Order: sequence, then C-alpha cells, then structure tokens
Amino acid sequence: MPDLDVIFKAYDIRGITPDQLDPTLAHAVGGAFARFVSSRPGGASMVIMGRDMRESGVALAAAFALGVQEQGLDIVDVGLASTDLVYFAAGSLDAPAVMFTASHNPAQYNGMKMCLAGAAPIGEDTGLGDIKAMVEAGVPPAAGPRGGYRSLDLLGAFADHVRSFVDTAALRPLKIVADTANGMGGLVVPAVFEGLPMDLEIIYGELDGRFPNHPADPIQPENLRDLQARVLEVGADVGLAFDGDADRVFLVDDQGQALSGSLTTAIVAAGVLEKNPGATILHNCICSKAVAEVVRERGGIPVRTRVGHSFIKSVMAETGAAFGGEHSAHYYFRDNYRADSGSIAALVVLEQLAQAGVPLSELRQPFDRYAASGEINTVVADAHAVIARVAAHYPTDHQDHLDGLTVDQGAWWFNLRPSNTEPLLRLNLEAPDEASCAERVAEVLALFH
Repeated sequence: MPDLDVIFKAYDIRGITPDQLDPTLAHAVGGAFARFVSSRPGGASMVIMGRDMRESGVALAAAFALGVQEQGLDIVDVGLASTDLVYFAAGSLDAPAVMFTASHNPAQYNGMKMCLAGAAPIGEDTGLGDIKAMVEAGVPPAAGPRGGYRSLDLLGAFADHVRSFVDTAALRPLKIVADTANGMGGLVVPAVFEGLPMDLEIIYGELDGRFPNHPADPIQPENLRDLQARVLEVGADVGLAFDGDADRVFLVDDQGQALSGSLTTAIVAAGVLEKNPGATILHNCICSKAVAEVVRERGGIPVRTRVGHSFIKSVMAETGAAFGGEHSAHYYFRDNYRADSGSIAALVVLEQLAQAGVPLSELRQPFDRYAASGEINTVVADAHAVIARVAAHYPTDHQDHLDGLTVDQGAWWFNLRPSNTEPLLRLNLEAPDEASCAERVAEVLALFH
C-alpha cells in the first residue's frame, strides 16, 4: 500500500498516479468514506461523485464508486464537473460528496476533495483521519445488497445558482476573456455566463488534463501572461484565470494588470456588505491588511482565520459569516453552503463594476493599498526549525501562531508557514511600498540559513 501519510493532507487526498494513488487505493477510500458518512448521525444513503478532466480520474472514480456501492450506499455521478459544482450538489441534495481532482497540480497528480452532506468540510481532524485509519485497517464489503448508481446533470442548475448571487439585470455589457487553462472552467464558465450581457471569449477551453498550454495554476504570474496579452490585444474589460478544477479565479484588469487574491477578496467583501450590512467577513492570515481595513470601513466585522477551506468553512459556520476570502483566490459564500466558488466571485466583481461605472483599473485603486511579496516558496531541510529561528529574531509580543508564524511589525508584517500539500516553506510579506517590501523579504530570507 502507498504511504498514506504522504497523500492524506490536511484537508484532501492528493498524490502522483499511479505510484501513490491508484484504483486499488481509490476503491479502499470509497469503502472507508461510505462507512464514515453512513455511521454519522442521520447516516447517509448516497454519495455524490464528480471528477475533473484528468484521464486518471475515470478509473479512480469507477473504483471509488464500487467501494461505496459495496457498503450498500448509492452513487450519484455528476460526471465532469468543477469542484464548486460538486459542492453545490452536496449542498442542494444534502448528501456527502467527493471530487476527483488535483486542482492546480501537474498532470501526473490526482486527488480527492471530500465533503459531508450540505457541503460541510472534511479535514484531518473532522473525518479524514478516521477515513485514513479505516483504509489502513482494511474495509471489507458490507453484508446486504450493493448500492445503486445513477448519473445526474446539474450544470444548468449550478449556473442558475451562481447567477442568483447578483442582480443580472443590473450587469452592463463587458468584454470578458477567460483563460480556463484546459481545466473544468471550459465546461462551467460558458454555462454561467449564458444569457448575461457579456461578450465572453474563452482561451484554452478544451478539456485536457495534460495541460498542453500552461499549468492550471493562476497564482503563478507566468501562467497569467497569455491572458494578460489577450486582454490587451482585444481591449477586454476583465480577464478571468481559473485553476484546473475551476473553484479559484484570479482577475486581470483592463490594463492587463493582475489582481491579487487579497485585492479581489476586498472588492467582493465590499459587494457582500452592500447586501448584508454589518456582516462578518472572514480573511485568512496571509491576506492583505487592506481586507480587514475595507471590511471595517464598510461597517462589517473582520475575522482572521487559518489557511485552508476546511478551517474557513468551520469558522464560517461558527460565526455566521456572509463571506470569506483567501489570498490564494478561494472565495467562500454563506449562501453557497459556505463553500468556495470562483464563478460566484467573478460575477460579484462584475456587479461591482456595473454599479461603479468605471473600469476595473480604476475600481481597484481604493482597495490596493500595500506592496506584497507574493508567496515565496523555499525548500528547507526542517521547516519547523527555520520557523523557530526566524521567530527568535523578532519580539514575541509582535507574533502569533494561528497558522505557522505571523510577525506584525506595524508598518510591515509577514507570515511563514509550512505547506499542507507540498514540501515547502511559504513566506508572504507585506509592506508600505515595493522598496521596503523587497528589503524586508531579503531580511527574513537571510534568517533561513
């Protein structure tokens, strides 16, 4: 059996196929997942399943489905889907679900994102550890009849749901270019924009899990270049860059300049607060300080969280927050079963543009307040030893350990944390201007060695 400690992450399962994740393991995970969700209060009788365009997903999903059916539960297969479509299915059908995807990872990877009924999160401490233990112990078929199987097309219902977050009658005609990076955005984005007053152009819209044009990882600036060039070439108002499973989106303005996930979080938060005055808004600990400032200025209550969807969804449930955003461009909506959706976030920004009547390059300016390093990833021998060494350099009363190490020096701050999915140490730093940002990054990186 593959090393489960390697592929079971903090909030999903992810590994190289077939060396780390193969149909045999997917079958075992299916059986364990079925046992877990059926043993909970109100025990589930069915599991929803979707997959992205990776070729390995066909065999993995089939094996997982068999494992579920052998435990007596039915499979509802929504087929090719974005992750946010699968969360919509779990919420609207009130059933647990699995999405086969490795998101932005390269073609040789695949994985499973799981959730409970109502799209409630499953993480290491909320079920994933139990599922892992069952896989290790072995999951024999249950006594009794095998569960059934049916296919269900939810694309139209999902598109209607996404559009319900904005006043579609108030949207104005805009030229939109969407780079779906041969990922699932090529399926869902045209459906979402159908009937809207937008001139939508899709680049790299063919579903191809080999990612022949560029990686489906829009947080990396080099993967935005084709979109930026096309926005300028055709005079588009907005560019949208989706990741492989289309639950994340990065924006490019009319001048070809990218918006960070933090900047988009602040703009979406302003829109959400217009419709939900005084609402609580979540932002993770690597978001720009501008997010909390904007939320307070607009009458909302900012709450800082750990990084990662299972953590944010849990805090959203505890606080009743209307919206939550991550610097990595995950955007969570209370009325989307507390799940994240790149498509919903994109439409909320377009609605803000319609109301403001100005280009995105102008709309962004009041929200764009600081210089940020972006996420700097460094491979180190011992991440925790490096974090301890860096922490010892700064006053302890300027530190917190909500997620990794955050040091706030007032005029500038940084967060340093180990990756949950890769063997990396991640540094995010923010300062008043580019020069001081570069100076402080050099200062912190020098402490690594």
